[in-house]
Amino acid sequence: MLKTFPKGGIHPAENKITSSKEIKRMPIPKVVYVPIAQHIGIPSEIIVDRKDKVEIGQVVAKSGGFVSSNIHSPVAGTVTKLDMIVDTSGYKKQCIVIRTDQKNESNFEEPDFPLKKEITMDQKDILQRITDSGIVGLGGATFPSHVKLDLKNDNHVDRLIINGVECEPYLTADHRLMLEKADEIIVGIQILMHALHIQEAVIGIENNKKDAVEALKKATQVDKRIKVAALQVKYPQGSEKQLIKAILKREVPKGGLPMDVGVIVHNVGTIFAIYQAVQYDRPLIERVVTVTGKKIENASNFWVKIGTPIKDLVEEVGGLPEGTRKIVNGGPMMGKAIKNTDVPVTKGTSGILIISEDEASRQEAKNCIRCGQCVFVCPMGLEPHLLMNLSEKGLYERAASEDVMTCIECGSCSYVCPSHRPLLDYIRFGKSIVKKLNTSKN
Repeated sequence: MLKTFPKGGIHPAENKITSSKEIKRMPIPKVVYVPIAQHIGIPSEIIVDRKDKVEIGQVVAKSGGFVSSNIHSPVAGTVTKLDMIVDTSGYKKQCIVIRTDQKNESNFEEPDFPLKKEITMDQKDILQRITDSGIVGLGGATFPSHVKLDLKNDNHVDRLIINGVECEPYLTADHRLMLEKADEIIVGIQILMHALHIQEAVIGIENNKKDAVEALKKATQVDKRIKVAALQVKYPQGSEKQLIKAILKREVPKGGLPMDVGVIVHNVGTIFAIYQAVQYDRPLIERVVTVTGKKIENASNFWVKIGTPIKDLVEEVGGLPEGTRKIVNGGPMMGKAIKNTDVPVTKGTSGILIISEDEASRQEAKNCIRCGQCVFVCPMGLEPHLLMNLSEKGLYERAASEDVMTCIECGSCSYVCPSHRPLLDYIRFGKSIVKKLNTSKN
């Protein structure tokens, strides 16, 4: 019996259309739009000005504090504007606009990074390199990676978990990365084990990616400290708490962090970025993005420069099909619809999903029939129907007492509701109000 987490969960249609599509390189954009808030925490501070010339990998915005991250130029070019643009959040954010220098050959050189196995840096230098390189969690959370790795003396971390689950329907960026960069991922894991003095690591992969399981098992033969755990296919197993429970049977306490149970979790994309940063001094200026949808002509996976307009990716797969209703940043369960394709790819953009009218149309919401399905599938053991009602009625303090902030926003409740109630929409709204109330009290 394959491992999985015990509480709740669903198995939506996988729709992994691009799982067999090798990662291609997107053409270099003529203009990049680089937001300075691409991570959880304090936005970065811009250190360039209009008309400044910048090189590939140059820091253009410095970390604004401990929970923050450096931002680097993905291209060589000229800063044309410091502007407010709508990003993937739907709100206007400060952004650095850089026009690519078409005559600079460095923009068009195919990067070549042969496997480099030897780790020569010590712990302090590795952590500093990760900090300097602007690496954040590439699984979607965008938490600055150096913060996770800043272990205090009283932390007894004994296990590193690598998240290769990619349980969101449609998305295959991590899957392809594991197939194409398995050896580099192993070196990335060894780098972190060396830096953190951890002797055991486990790579969690759902069993619908058997080729990735085999590729990583083969790659781990060079280091018996690293294991591969094939997991039962169940959403949202890619969530940290569910993954830790599935692999180690350790339960992260309410309001706690993986570190509280002796674990650090990193996404496979983050691990590959750490490998490139430490072994090649390459900052985070590009990532793998899945561009997909049932009616897309050439759905695929791409290496994409941060700041590339999403419209460039859509054009690369054949344009928007007739009858397109939604463009989603991320997957269908936890992703968010964007207003147009002018918004740029950020460090947290794992996929662009194009959804047609017949797929996107919501059915009319009806009264709750008290079936309990939302409670049954909630991986956090909450009562989504109650949290929705409390949020809808403005009873935010009661919602807080019913643990609304514990919700991981996986959308399982909305997915199974036979009355088509917008459970997650109201819960997200309730969480946002409770967060503001908590902030005002502090």
